[in-house]
Amino acid sequence: MSEALQSLLDLLDLERIEEDIYRGRSRSAVVPRVFGGQVAAQAMVAAGRTVPGDRHAHSLHAYFLRPGDPGAPIVYNVDRLRDGRSFTTRRVVAVQHGKPIFTLSASFQTHEEGLDHQAPMPPAPDPATLPTGEERLRGYPHLPPEIVERFLETRAAVDLRYVDDPPFGDFGTPREPHSQVWFRTNGKLADDPLLHVVLATYVSDMTLLDSVLLAHGRGGWAVGDVVGASLDHAMWFHRPFRADEWLLYDQQSPSASGGRGLGQARIHTQDGRLAVSVVQEGVVRVPREH
Repeated sequence: MSEALQSLLDLLDLERIEEDIYRGRSRSAVVPRVFGGQVAAQAMVAAGRTVPGDRHAHSLHAYFLRPGDPGAPIVYNVDRLRDGRSFTTRRVVAVQHGKPIFTLSASFQTHEEGLDHQAPMPPAPDPATLPTGEERLRGYPHLPPEIVERFLETRAAVDLRYVDDPPFGDFGTPREPHSQVWFRTNGKLADDPLLHVVLATYVSDMTLLDSVLLAHGRGGWAVGDVVGASLDHAMWFHRPFRADEWLLYDQQSPSASGGRGLGQARIHTQDGRLAVSVVQEGVVRVPREH
């Protein structure tokens, strides 16, 4: 396991303050606020620790309410909304400085047999044939070195490979609002299914709104031609998967309007199983010219 991955796992390992109350720490992100994927992942850890081990996460729905302060701890309060015969529901509120910054509802289910079908996996190149994240980032001379280093630092725990140029790599001309990345953790993980859900949740917030930027030829915060933040986030976990094995994150944007952009995505395992569906809306604003 890489040192960066161990550091991320330590970050996601919450301190139990008392029953159903947990505390997490933060670290700086590529923007001056707590990375949304970190808060969502920590909230799933808090929820999962109040659920019997035979019930696995099948969905989460979250709202980002306020920017998180990376210099302060985050307290996660868990409400046990329901414990049924098949489903368990939890609500988590993340608090900083006495105010909620994030809310999450998560549902867990016992294993059941039933109807089974899925959308086919889209075509994508083998991840082994693609440049690594570091190789791709260091190949863009227009990106300031400090931006490249912050990207590499914040993504060091994950091997994330773009199929095509990301928005900040090739911008100025609108492209199809479709983006693909392969990802896996930089090291093996334990067999705990919740841990793999938590790591996928963490990574899912990294690139989902890229397709919104592509549609308008925008490069994003890295080049300063948009400002934005996640508003809400939803995930459905369809089938078991491992976050330490290659996963294809296929993303597209059906709409942008009113200063908001919508991203939709599916995560497939390398052998073609549809593992996760993801939807996120975010603020995407063009800076005003003075």
